[in-house]
Amino acid sequence: MNPDTHRMSGPPTGSEPEAEVEAGTRGFWTSKTGLVTIAFLLIAAFFLLTEHRAHTFGVLPFLLLLACPLLHVFMHGGHRGHGGQKEN
Repeated sequence: MNPDTHRMSGPPTGSEPEAEVEAGTRGFWTSKTGLVTIAFLLIAAFFLLTEHRAHTFGVLPFLLLLACPLLHVFMHGGHRGHGGQKEN
């Protein structure tokens, strides 16, 4: 065989098999246990809301009041995110 001849070392690009996902690389919420947990929480929330509707609706005004400071902190970045202020 001629040493100047180019030999292909493997299959052509694009025909390689896809790498399998290792067991430990997926997150908890995408595992079977995580999906069962999500389903359980959704069912529990449904029954909690339907059976305790009066209690749930009684909390809504307080959640609106709580949303104000949370939006200020997370959406504006506290007091440093208002822009227009130059730091010296």
